[in-house]
Amino acid sequence: TPEKRGQAPHDHSERAAYGASMREFHGAATAFSDAIPEAIFDVITDIENLPDWNAAIESIVAAPNVLTAGSEWVVVIHPKGFPKWNSRSIVHEINRDALRFVYRSQSDGANPSFLRWSWVISAADGGAQVVVSWEANPKTFWRRVLFAPYLRRPQLNKEVPASLDAINRLV
Repeated sequence: TPEKRGQAPHDHSERAAYGASMREFHGAATAFSDAIPEAIFDVITDIENLPDWNAAIESIVAAPNVLTAGSEWVVVIHPKGFPKWNSRSIVHEINRDALRFVYRSQSDGANPSFLRWSWVISAADGGAQVVVSWEANPKTFWRRVLFAPYLRRPQLNKEVPASLDAINRLV
């Protein structure tokens, strides 16, 4: 339904006060589409086409031929107003029957900080409901104190709903 579209993400990270070191933060966003759930699942698991719906992804560096548990891919992340970096993702779960896709992403380098992403798609209102959630785990000092609370968390709260809108336009 139109009134359900464009819902703001649910940010469960308010427990971590600004100015404090963040050990982790969580967020989620939900979108509804008139498309069939399997079509949406196919879009989000088509690694080669990530830049088509995720504006923060500039390009694909490496992608697997087949996406299975353990598969990895590398993208160039370039959010508006920020420098670019390579990000490596590894699939934890991909289940088209259950319409569930879970993976972990992190800078392609020595930094141990990471995000765990979970996508769940279900039939709803003659179309589909898409729920994407994330758990960020900043591990280094600067990521916990500065980047997570003041940059990455607000950035994700804007980027994820925009990506969900773009996916809806693609299907």
